[in-house]
Amino acid sequence: MIEISREEFEDLVGEALDTVPPALVAHMRNVVIVVEDDAPERGLLGLYQGVPLTERGDWYAGVLPDHISIYRNEILRICDTPHEVVEEVRITVVHEIAHHFGIDDARLHELGY
Repeated sequence: MIEISREEFEDLVGEALDTVPPALVAHMRNVVIVVEDDAPERGLLGLYQGVPLTERGDWYAGVLPDHISIYRNEILRICDTPHEVVEEVRITVVHEIAHHFGIDDARLHELGY
């Protein structure tokens, strides 16, 4: 497993967020993105928990933020080089943000994520 400090990994997540087009970021509502060391299950690189924008209606008010977790140790476990980590973090961040926008796994896989 490649070694990258938590601080460096968090910076990679921030850099990945910087690659998301500003027009999309402007539509992200009530969502927090965090780095967690360990995933609840092996092989899980990221997880979106919340109500996608496409499912929010008039009832959506006063709720806790959606939560996107990026799992550091799982990503590091599957990567062999720092370059692979950068790419996997970017893909995972985009993948989980897509869930916030209501895009399901089947469509993401069609798009290469």
